[in-house]
Amino acid sequence: MTARQRLGFFTRVLDETTAAERYRLALEQITTAESVGFDTAWVAQHHFHEAEGGLPSPFVLLSQAALLTSRLVLGTSIITLPLEAPLRVAEDAAVLSLLSGDRLELGVGSGGTPSSFPPFGHDPKDRPAIFAEHLRQLVSALRGDILTDDGGALYPAAPQLVDTLWQATFSSEGAARIGAAGFGLMLSKTQPHTTGSGFAALGDTQRLVVDAYRENLPEGAEPRVFASRNLVVVEDESTAERLLERGIERSLPAARALHIDVPAGADNRELAALFDLHVGTPAQIIAELGEDQVVRDASDVVFQTHPIDPPHEVLLRSLELIATEIAPALGWSRAADAQENHD
Repeated sequence: MTARQRLGFFTRVLDETTAAERYRLALEQITTAESVGFDTAWVAQHHFHEAEGGLPSPFVLLSQAALLTSRLVLGTSIITLPLEAPLRVAEDAAVLSLLSGDRLELGVGSGGTPSSFPPFGHDPKDRPAIFAEHLRQLVSALRGDILTDDGGALYPAAPQLVDTLWQATFSSEGAARIGAAGFGLMLSKTQPHTTGSGFAALGDTQRLVVDAYRENLPEGAEPRVFASRNLVVVEDESTAERLLERGIERSLPAARALHIDVPAGADNRELAALFDLHVGTPAQIIAELGEDQVVRDASDVVFQTHPIDPPHEVLLRSLELIATEIAPALGWSRAADAQENHD
């Protein structure tokens, strides 16, 4: 990691409990992340399917998180923009940015479960075109363009949010478009590997995406690359193996849906590498992440626990271990420590 690469935590709000308790636990996880030194916290948006993600309204939860924190940057990863009214996204984001002290960053994407589109009145096949138009409207509103025939524009004004925009993609073609627009590039925690092997495979595949992004950035634009990874850190190997088995079991359905070849007879560590699951002791995790060039070079490294989804107390301890042992070993330092060293 570079000296001031930002360290982030991403919750999918998937604890096995009621919706109210899920939200309470997510907020405790976010406040814990701030207390141990993380720089950013992120939430995803999902509609209808509680097993995929438990939060249809990210701005509502992030407004509560803003009240409970003072330093942490809060972000969306992602807002499913085709299913949203883009001017309402702009208005909600503008108000939340103001109330949080400009601690909001917006990640958007065209994704989402196809079955979620018809209830919103859309055919999932139209997703790319809808996304492109909604993104255009969102950017126009945020930068302060006149929106009404009598001179009305976004209120409160939030032009600073344009510079925080992130967009998600799996492909080099998508990354090239994101780079040309000057947005930040959001990478997934996993995707089919086209190159490499072992724990380096995801980084090797995504490096091609990052290269396309960087090559198309406007001259002088600072690259912003968000590298998300599955990670649970524990202090003993027996707990690690138990949680890894859980993560593998939960990864198999998605692997089959993506037509990923799962070798017969592969052991748990081989399957962990195939499914991009980092579960282990600090020493194991430092070695694994050290192979990942995208993690080393990204401006933002963001860790999440899905699909492992450990018990809440294990997750909180994992956050502590990441901030005190994993990230520093890879070159990250707390913002306050970095400022003191600079001074």
